[in-house]
Amino acid sequence: MAKSAATKKSAPAPPSTAPRPHPLDPLSEAEIALACDLLKSLKTLSASTRFAFVQLEEPPKADVLAWDGVKQIPRCAAATVFDTRTGATHIGVVDLGKRAVVSWIEHPTKQHPYGQPPIIIEEFFKVGDIVKKDAGWLKAMKRRGLSDAEIALVQVDPFSSGFFDREAEKGRRVVSAVSYWRENARDNGYAHPIEGVVALVDLIAETVVDLVDEKDIVPIPKRARNYHRDAYPATRTDIKPLDIVQRDGPSFTVEGWHVSWQNWSMRLGFSAREGLVLNQVGIRDGKKLRPLLYRASITEMVVPYADPTANHYWKSAFDAGEYGLGKLANALELGCDCLGHIHYFDIPAADDNGVPMVMKNAICVHEEDYGILWKHYEFRNDTFEVRRSRRLVVSFFATVGNYDYGFYWYFYQDGTIQCEAKLTGIIQTAAVTPGQPYPWGGMVAEGLAGPTHQHFFNARLDMQVDGDRNTISEHEFVPRPWGRDNPHGNVFDTTSRVLARERDAAREADGRTGRFWKITNPAVKNSVGNPTGYKLVVQPTPLMLAQEGCTMRARGAFATKHLWVTKYDPAERYASGNFPNQHAGGDGLPKFIAQNRSIENADIVVWHTFGHTHICKPEDFPVMPVEYVGFSLKPTGFFAENPAMDIPADKNAASVTEDGSGCCG
Repeated sequence: MAKSAATKKSAPAPPSTAPRPHPLDPLSEAEIALACDLLKSLKTLSASTRFAFVQLEEPPKADVLAWDGVKQIPRCAAATVFDTRTGATHIGVVDLGKRAVVSWIEHPTKQHPYGQPPIIIEEFFKVGDIVKKDAGWLKAMKRRGLSDAEIALVQVDPFSSGFFDREAEKGRRVVSAVSYWRENARDNGYAHPIEGVVALVDLIAETVVDLVDEKDIVPIPKRARNYHRDAYPATRTDIKPLDIVQRDGPSFTVEGWHVSWQNWSMRLGFSAREGLVLNQVGIRDGKKLRPLLYRASITEMVVPYADPTANHYWKSAFDAGEYGLGKLANALELGCDCLGHIHYFDIPAADDNGVPMVMKNAICVHEEDYGILWKHYEFRNDTFEVRRSRRLVVSFFATVGNYDYGFYWYFYQDGTIQCEAKLTGIIQTAAVTPGQPYPWGGMVAEGLAGPTHQHFFNARLDMQVDGDRNTISEHEFVPRPWGRDNPHGNVFDTTSRVLARERDAAREADGRTGRFWKITNPAVKNSVGNPTGYKLVVQPTPLMLAQEGCTMRARGAFATKHLWVTKYDPAERYASGNFPNQHAGGDGLPKFIAQNRSIENADIVVWHTFGHTHICKPEDFPVMPVEYVGFSLKPTGFFAENPAMDIPADKNAASVTEDGSGCCG
């Protein structure tokens, strides 16, 4: 049910009076219009200028933490703009109150290590027109037996081209384009890849600057593999309704961008690059609201492919930095994407021309039942107690080309925070000559394969466990050798070491030892005299498997470690750096930690890389069932006892047994 969330609106005039927003509230439509108009006029931007990202320029953390709701904090907007005629790229910051451009910095796209603004929607459509006018590409299609009518229906997919130090890409704004045959306009093109043809397109010159047209022709698979409703007219008839009903309404409250639920408090934000942002997350313990996170988001993704052939070796999409997860958010549908009593957030945004628009239903907030929270039956005195778990869900979905990604943050009654990415959509495909093996992945149908690939996400967690000064430590479980202190061989120990500097904290998970990391506040003691803390619980999945020296590894180096920790610096926002598109590599986290700053008892940012290594199979096509990856933050010595002991022992009156009688719930 994925749909674009964007709905264009005409530029409104800035209001003369309006409620004072929280310093971290996303920009309003009026603020976006004002920011873009000021940049256009004060910097004399031409009609060929495009706005890649427009979002809140977040004020200094100290100012936000000291904000009393009255003091004026400047509202600023940041915009990444480029000229589609010259390629000139700037980052501008506008002070909306002063109506002034306070920063205007050019990014040198023509100098090593290069880097380009993200690919914008306009360019997605422009690429097909450019490619279909190229004589070499047309000849390649004719060589594969396509008629003029078939060529007109070919789907041309622009794809970020990476960086391979080729002369044709240096200093140019380019994308690679691959092609798919279609029987009609609704046909699923990914079922019909045209192998051995790749066009490198200069988006500024609007021309094909390099074309691969391999001599050996692989037959195009022609079997229809559609997924729209008409393709499956006979559906199951044995599914009865499962309704999620909250007759008294939800347990959460929403005031502007602030959400409260149970003991949780948080502010929601949104950026064009990252999408959903969580700000100032805290949990109430008695009468005190205790801070946990100042800011949390998914800052980057990379999807490297393991097929060395012409159509695939260069594929390594950085979905946040090269496209913008926020700009590609879906409009979520009630009763389909989310069930129950839903609160949707509409997101003000800017289109490619700097015109404000509304991204309808881009963020979803709702509650879910989550099974048993805690339970015990004491047979000696017939005491039986059970409580059901409920969680708050804050989510959004983005569609990036063929793949769809859901990003879900769960908040639990026991103080746990969980982040989960849901991977679905359509796999990248490769045509295979019938009867020939495909060594680079898995076959999904006759003549059709899916290259093996990896999906990596990076979460940036600006920690604030009981305050701004935190320490991170690493812990592992190890068996104790036989000896006087282990005469029966049953003892094992938990090791602990503080990660004192940034280079110490570039770490990998280890399932053999159950390695985990704990973020504590040395200045705040818990009920048993230890520092209060939360632990990061991760999945010990494979990291990037591309070899050292491979350009996608250099550009996506954040995916070579599960954990990174840096001293807080507001300029260090993204795991891959500011301009990963066509960047030569070396930016982002490896560059940040090269400073080797002290991270002990400091204002720290924890960066966690998590992901999925995907070997494609027939069950992944035509649309892939959801795969789940993620991590958790769990209280460890943060509370004096189980914080969910005061959950009422309610029974669910709507639950019945199969014979219709009531159930305990």
